[in-house]
Amino acid sequence: MAGAVHVSYADFAQEIEPHEGLAMVDFWATWCGPCQIVAPTVEQLAQEYAGRLKVAKLDVDQSPQTAVKFRVRSIPSILFFKQGQLVDVVVGAVPKSQLTDRIEKHLG
Repeated sequence: MAGAVHVSYADFAQEIEPHEGLAMVDFWATWCGPCQIVAPTVEQLAQEYAGRLKVAKLDVDQSPQTAVKFRVRSIPSILFFKQGQLVDVVVGAVPKSQLTDRIEKHLG
């Protein structure tokens, strides 16, 4: 089963920006409690939407330039990219249903 891929500043442009279709990127950090709460949900969604949604995780401590580029000021922040363009942002440890609603909206 497919899971979330880990991306960094170095490979973000190759992994996410040229992706055809929908990509969901979880901006997180190891010290962030709410990030740890949402992490299992992100992994579940990666498996449930395998083949239709690319799911990635980006550690903001390892890649602060990417967080700055997309104006991520709070984590967890989950950014949605369609055809490489930022189309939606969800901030905070939200319920799975809220993320599923966003995914369905952008896949549809």
